Amino acid sequence: MRVNDRAKIACRWLVGGLGMTAVILLGACNDSDDTDVTIDDGQSSIWPALKAEPPSPDGVNMESRIADMVDSMTLEEKVGQMTQPQIDAITPAQVKQYNIGTVLSGGGTWPGSYNGDGDKHAPVSAWVNLANELFNASLESSSGIPLIWGIDAVHGNNNVYGATIFPHHIALGATRDEDLVKSIAQATAEEVAVTGLDWAFAPTVAVVRNIRWGRTYESYSQNPELVAKLTDDAVEGLQGTLTKDDTVIATAKHYIGDGGTTNGNDQGNTQISEERLAEIHGPPYFSAIKAGVQAVMVSFNSWNGQKMSAQKHLITDVLKNKLGFDGLVVSDYNAIGQVEGCTNSSCAKAVNAGIDVFMVPYEWQDFIASTVQQVKDGVIPMSRINDAVSRILRVKIRAGVFDAAPPAQRPLAGKTDLLGSKEHLALARKAVRESLVLLKNRNNVLPLDSEAQVLVAGKSSDSMKRQAGGWTSSWQGTDNTDEDLPVGHTIWEGIQAQAPNARLDTDGSSVDASTDKVAIVVVGEPPYAEFMGDIAADSRIGKAGADTLSFAESYPEQFAVVKRIHDAGIPVVTVLVSGRPLYTNALLNLSDAFVAAWLPGSAGAGVADVLFRDDTGEIAYDFTGKLPFSWPNGPCMADIDAEDYDPLFEFGYGLRYGQASAVGNNLPVTKREKACKTVMQAG
Repeated sequence: MRVNDRAKIACRWLVGGLGMTAVILLGACNDSDDTDVTIDDGQSSIWPALKAEPPSPDGVNMESRIADMVDSMTLEEKVGQMTQPQIDAITPAQVKQYNIGTVLSGGGTWPGSYNGDGDKHAPVSAWVNLANELFNASLESSSGIPLIWGIDAVHGNNNVYGATIFPHHIALGATRDEDLVKSIAQATAEEVAVTGLDWAFAPTVAVVRNIRWGRTYESYSQNPELVAKLTDDAVEGLQGTLTKDDTVIATAKHYIGDGGTTNGNDQGNTQISEERLAEIHGPPYFSAIKAGVQAVMVSFNSWNGQKMSAQKHLITDVLKNKLGFDGLVVSDYNAIGQVEGCTNSSCAKAVNAGIDVFMVPYEWQDFIASTVQQVKDGVIPMSRINDAVSRILRVKIRAGVFDAAPPAQRPLAGKTDLLGSKEHLALARKAVRESLVLLKNRNNVLPLDSEAQVLVAGKSSDSMKRQAGGWTSSWQGTDNTDEDLPVGHTIWEGIQAQAPNARLDTDGSSVDASTDKVAIVVVGEPPYAEFMGDIAADSRIGKAGADTLSFAESYPEQFAVVKRIHDAGIPVVTVLVSGRPLYTNALLNLSDAFVAAWLPGSAGAGVADVLFRDDTGEIAYDFTGKLPFSWPNGPCMADIDAEDYDPLFEFGYGLRYGQASAVGNNLPVTKREKACKTVMQAG
């Protein structure tokens, strides 16, 4: 399908799916040149005029209260509300002194010593105690405005030791299950509330167009309609009405076009017309705003050469004015430092563009000083400061923090039985079952009999670290051990529980066709997150030849395990644990069955639920997952919008038991060519 055909489909969906017939520009349904950039003046219908639905009661009294509070505040108090330090760089005394409005825990940031490493295994009590200290300190400040604490809870409360690690977004996109997504978001909100925190930096609503991007797994899908469909469920699950004890503030991120950068480069440049930006990357934000999301995080990426943090048109004219978003806009981690003429501690351009809360983890004191001075010098108008503070106060009022008890006294705080609970683990296991996508099942080798003599092999077969991926316990997830992830089961443990005659041999060297009747080989990518996870020509993930999507070329030692077992003459069931589709023709040729398992998280046992028959010999669970991304048919086939894009499996493909496989054992295998790097470097 050509690019402009996809654009027409997206446009038709926008009109029909959200009832926006009157607000979609007719020209957006016509063919357009991606590089022919037009700027919407805020009055035309490139962007829909939305009416946000606040999650809790709104009205004149609240706005009057906000206005009175803003009028009573000093400039320094206002800028303090706009400043977001990281918890390892600020003390409760400083929160009080500087009137700090919010703090954050980035990936791999835990309670611990001030200006130190923190404790990766910090108990729930440590989180609650710190939340309590910071909150009470804010009440003692001159403004008396309560502080809120945000955390990267992107697939469960994944920074916290003992939390349930749910499958990443890409797996949830494979389920197509809106109720499931909402339930997972509700469970995540509950586990965040257990630690005494108020705000989740989730969901990620990127529409990824190039699977080289290291954040592909944070996206529900390449399809704008599917991402939008699941976004409102995630927002509603996290926030509810924001009037209950088990709800938190949700954040739609990263605004906007983060999934559309050239070559999938993290923090790169999205080169696209405004019409196409609205058609492809806009729908999830339309959905989030309609669902009442209270925070939007601005992306690191550029749009046509200008960093999003300085895009006044998109932040103020579009997001705030045209789309009607009245919550707070937060910057990403030190993202303002990438704006031309700015530093991590000073960026009037970003303030004037419309950002309200500034994620300045370490240089926050300098940020306060420079921003105050820029207002005094007339570089930043006071009206912009007042707008920012009004939005922050509006969200805090809606979230009930002015009336909330200190974190330690909240109903769910410290309830360790809710963290990683049996109910949440069962929900995660259901998500794993529904997310598995069957790509091949030659001669109906699956499902397996539970009494079969099964050899289990592969580097990812018995590794919580690998099945959880990045943004788990730490930022990249690379330094984790299984001891860091105490909740749940590995894929092997799940198989072992259901198939008593299964045995584990990770490298498959002991394969014996006389006793082993079938092999399950679990292979996959190592953990990674943003930037380090890009498949880029500069080999940022530390492997020679990392510019290729080819699994066989990138992970030859894992490929060798599959080949060794195949050559022994027994059927091979390959299970791929990965954060994105990969070029796997060589693997498919060696496999009788092939399953895309994504990043299952805590509940690896969900894989065995589907692979094996139950004790009566019946199918316990059928495959229901469908590809959220199309599957590449070449080592360089990463750009979904490329004119010559021709995937092996289309978006939405997925077999059920009994359905014939579309591929055999003779798929052509192409090795990476020099042209792959040429494509990488173009643009």
